[in-house]
Amino acid sequence: MTQGPVPSWRKPVGMLAILALIALWVVLVASLSGVVGQWHALLQLAFYLVTGIVWLWLLPMRRMLRWMETGSWR
Repeated sequence: MTQGPVPSWRKPVGMLAILALIALWVVLVASLSGVVGQWHALLQLAFYLVTGIVWLWLLPMRRMLRWMETGSWR
């Protein structure tokens, strides 16, 4: 019997890194909840929308996923 490709170690490491980044971001944003909770509901909505979008731009998810698949950051 022939064996399939050997599983890459990058996928579990990448998944753990992504989960750690998500946890860090959640703690950072949640630490501001005391202040943000006192704002008007529309300002809160805008804050959480902006922080969600910033999350996508600042943290290199596309690069991380590409690295998990190919081993290259580019």
